[in-house]
Amino acid sequence: MLFNSLSFAIFLPIVFALYWFAANRNLKLQNILLLVSSYFFYACWDYRFLFLLIFSTLLDYFTGIKMHEAANEKMKKFWFWLSITINLGFLGVFKYYNFFVASFADGLSQFGIERQFSALQIILPVGISFYTFHGLSYVIDIYKGKINPERNFIDYSVFVSFFPLLVAGPIERATHLLPQIQRKREFDSAKAIDGLRQILWGLFKKLVIADNCAEYANYAFNNSDDLSGSTLIVGVLFFTFQIYGDFSGYSDIALGTARLFGIDLLRNFAFPFFSRDTAEYWRRWHISLSSWFKDYLYIPLGGSSGGTWMKVRNTLIIFLVSGFWHGANWTYIIWGLLNALYIIPSILFNTNRSNLDIVAKGRIFATPKEIYHILTTFSLTVFAFIFFRANNLTHALSYIREIFSSSTFTKPEGIRNEVVWLLIVFVIIEWLGRENQYAIEKMGLKWPILLRLSFYYLILLVIFMYAVSSQQFIYFQF
Repeated sequence: MLFNSLSFAIFLPIVFALYWFAANRNLKLQNILLLVSSYFFYACWDYRFLFLLIFSTLLDYFTGIKMHEAANEKMKKFWFWLSITINLGFLGVFKYYNFFVASFADGLSQFGIERQFSALQIILPVGISFYTFHGLSYVIDIYKGKINPERNFIDYSVFVSFFPLLVAGPIERATHLLPQIQRKREFDSAKAIDGLRQILWGLFKKLVIADNCAEYANYAFNNSDDLSGSTLIVGVLFFTFQIYGDFSGYSDIALGTARLFGIDLLRNFAFPFFSRDTAEYWRRWHISLSSWFKDYLYIPLGGSSGGTWMKVRNTLIIFLVSGFWHGANWTYIIWGLLNALYIIPSILFNTNRSNLDIVAKGRIFATPKEIYHILTTFSLTVFAFIFFRANNLTHALSYIREIFSSSTFTKPEGIRNEVVWLLIVFVIIEWLGRENQYAIEKMGLKWPILLRLSFYYLILLVIFMYAVSSQQFIYFQF
């Protein structure tokens, strides 16, 4: 069930009505409703994988309790590693088995040994990377003594499978979400209206920006051998806006939907394309994943407490793992490596925390220096996304080779002018709202009611005018 589908437009109001009218003031009934709704939402993709989600939930629920009740450290470690091994094992089989088999066969062929290995003909369960990381953070936090295990199975299950975040995040923490699930929730009209506003902006990002950019990006990458370098540059530019509109649009819809039910999810994007360096970019892009790797991998590896070599080593590991998390393809690993190389100079010169606040805070315009740094960071990001989007390394390298050819100085082909204008308006609105949680959070709140409603209806009108056929969100494949 897609957020941008008619079925979700029917599903959400029904669950909302049952939640606040049929189950109102009964926390247990509300949580049961959220769990049943979440399982139905997930089963709409493929009911067979619902059992995998339930098994993963049961595994972490029971191992969490067993760790807490363990009589000694040996038994505590046993239950901990049982959970970690099984969780990562499922993830490895479904997501990475074919990659490792193919890579092993390619490695043997370099030594003249030709072997054929059978690949698994399986579908990647949607959202498996996200709900696996929910469970892993929960188990690790119990093992480290940061939290106690949740004894209420319904509450824990809602934490893992809450439908707004189930298939593409944000990656939640038990310390943040579980207390909200356990706490009585009262309907807050202001919070619900704010949620609807964020959903509206998320739909605009997805249906107008991402899906329209996708058409040109797909054209460029699918026909890169026959197109000019200038066309390919525009293609990867459009892909960059596509993936941002697609993923941050999903996150906006998820956060807004959760707010309708009185729940606040972790923020996942903070206007990353206005970053002045790569370190700032990664504090603003897919925040929940970046912070997850920081807390559960970077810091356990030693973090920044050691010398320069340790910082560089840990940074390389984090970004390589981050690339691999995105998919079983060498292109993602190179994408991660490039971002590591971008950020390492700031670590070496201790400037990686120079830009902690939003750019041009309290000002309408940025300075020439700020604009230069924003454009430089954005250009590096765009270049790395060539590897993220390419089918394989050969495709990525041929795409780059054409960009640096003489054909780059020709006129790009097939650009729709209305999409360019939509992008310009989109960037302006994002810039004006960059100090808020999302771009239109406070835009128009002080306007007369008719003008404010007209603004929202205008966004709806643009969505209906420019929305293309419903496309799956990019991050569902991860």
